[in-house]
Amino acid sequence: MRYGSGAAILTEATSPGGVTRLAATPGEQRVDGLARRHPINPALAEAIAEAAVSATATLARIRTEGIDVVTLEEPLYPHRLAAIALPPHLLFVKGDLDALDPARAVAVVGTRHPTVGGRRLAARIAGALARVEATVVSGLAVGIDGEAHEAALMAGGSTIAVIGSGHARLFPRGHTRLAERIVRSGGAVVSELAPDVEATPGTFPRRNRVIAGMSDATVVVEAPARSGALITASWALEEGRDAFLVPGGIGEPTSAGCLSFLRENQGAARIVAGVPQLLDDLGLIDHDAPASVATTADAEATLVELGGTAGRIGRELVAGRSTVDELVAVTGLPVATVLGALTLLEDRALVRDAYGRYRPIGALAVVEADRRRPAATR
Repeated sequence: MRYGSGAAILTEATSPGGVTRLAATPGEQRVDGLARRHPINPALAEAIAEAAVSATATLARIRTEGIDVVTLEEPLYPHRLAAIALPPHLLFVKGDLDALDPARAVAVVGTRHPTVGGRRLAARIAGALARVEATVVSGLAVGIDGEAHEAALMAGGSTIAVIGSGHARLFPRGHTRLAERIVRSGGAVVSELAPDVEATPGTFPRRNRVIAGMSDATVVVEAPARSGALITASWALEEGRDAFLVPGGIGEPTSAGCLSFLRENQGAARIVAGVPQLLDDLGLIDHDAPASVATTADAEATLVELGGTAGRIGRELVAGRSTVDELVAVTGLPVATVLGALTLLEDRALVRDAYGRYRPIGALAVVEADRRRPAATR
């Protein structure tokens, strides 16, 4: 290499006659494993010179926007992303830099035009992930992405938004407040693009590889036949990560892409058979938990997915409380709240009312059976 470093190239570009010399400098391109030398494109030399001249202004702009820059060589660079074939050399980050490298991270993505059921499922999945302390990664787009971020925040979890624009040109603008909440909650908004770069159709596929690269696995909730979410799933498989897809109904436009992807990637892509099953498949359920807490992964995952009041009531039922009075006494919740939670559990076929006494059924009955079993037989 003639100049020895990037800094030397920038110095040459800004020196008198430097652009001409730089344009005439032989560059190297590898074709079929062979090095081919050719002069640097004059347009590229001009662009390098322009970047060198505007460097001070660019750095000032980054500081004004409150953005941190993390390079591939730094320890703070997320290790999952560093391991992919084409990691961005720079990451522009708003938020907590420590949030970039969580212990567990799962991408939840999908169409910008989801069904009502798709929105609810995305929220259920993201909320359940947050409750087992997995960071939810998504693309801040309207639709499934936005639902995933919102649900993670509502569950008190951490979430990372990877955007397809610069921070100062946030797209979509309607998610500006959501981005701010992500940062305030201890998460991060990430881009590989400088602050003033506008989003274009070409920036989103690049963004999708970063989403997959920052995650242990990618979950696609709904995706039509031509969907960027499927690109994210493809990147995940390409990098040896897991890809899970909700199959959906045959003939449903929002499921066509998921069904096609599953068919074309048999043996690689995996089906989402349910939220508890997904948590177990992702390895996010503790199989070694004490029997008094949970004895099967599905049961514990069911309680995790329920979360909130319903999850709390479910655990009390498993612990042996069976009447509304007992549940009110032990939880301190209003009668109406307890009854609402019991109704939800009944709708999920997890509880049955027998003459004013409620007993766990379905997945929760497995937990109850183990709770009642003598300790010596466990």
